Amino acid sequence: MRATFQGSIVALVTPFRGDLVDEPKLRELVEWHVASGTDGIVPCGTTGESPTLSHDEHKRVVEIVVEAARGRVAVIAGTGSNSTAEAIDLTRHARKAGATGALVVNPYYNKPTQEGLYRHFRAVSEAVDIPIIVYNIAGRTAVNVETDTLARLVRDCPGIVGVKEASGSLDQMTQVILACGPDFSVLSGDDNLTLPLMSVGGRGVISVIANLVPRETAEMTHAALAGDWKQARELHLKLFPLSRAMFLETNPIPVKEAMAMMGKLAEPEFRLPMCRLGEANRPRLKAVLASLGLVKG
Repeated sequence: MRATFQGSIVALVTPFRGDLVDEPKLRELVEWHVASGTDGIVPCGTTGESPTLSHDEHKRVVEIVVEAARGRVAVIAGTGSNSTAEAIDLTRHARKAGATGALVVNPYYNKPTQEGLYRHFRAVSEAVDIPIIVYNIAGRTAVNVETDTLARLVRDCPGIVGVKEASGSLDQMTQVILACGPDFSVLSGDDNLTLPLMSVGGRGVISVIANLVPRETAEMTHAALAGDWKQARELHLKLFPLSRAMFLETNPIPVKEAMAMMGKLAEPEFRLPMCRLGEANRPRLKAVLASLGLVKG
């Protein structure tokens, strides 16, 4: 039986203050998620602005989240890179730090073939004894992990236990579920597709909106896992406008701005080339937050 990751797993923002990682705020956010019923935390993913973290910062963020979680929730560290050797190094560090698993994104920019993708993920899995979730997001990496490639990895690498599917294609996600079997965790990488995916056998989500509404996101995924589709559908429809608002501009710009609007959950600080939300989108974002009672209208 493979390790199962499921439910609501937050793709955690990395809070900055004065261009430094705000370590006290990071610990505070972890504690909030534990108290809110979040099932797992992903530090150093896309939403955590991993491309602009130094290697030392990246490793420190993982260490802080593991320390703060204290084994109460899963910690799935983002450890991917377009260099296989670098991905192995980051994954080894996550294992040493005590992470529950690793989220390994498609190699980006260099556009490997499907054979190259297979060899990359297999090399990481064989080098480090830790459960690995493949992060398939062609929109940011310019390459899609085809279902046949993923099924081959699942067959050959017991350590590869799941996939964060951000292809945007429910058809592809369904093919993955059929090809990889019931013990393989297929997780949504898009909040607006979480419930549709779970209706065909997905196990949950690695979520952006959980940074804002962790309890509701957990309740939706738990309802779906329990077969309470009425409650799950009601929560999905309630949160759907928020899911869409998170992509008014490039993630994580809207979610960090929303956290600031909600009362200093995080400062709206970014590192270039990421920057503040455009003025035209600020009232649109605030209106969605107000409709959910997250800010005053």
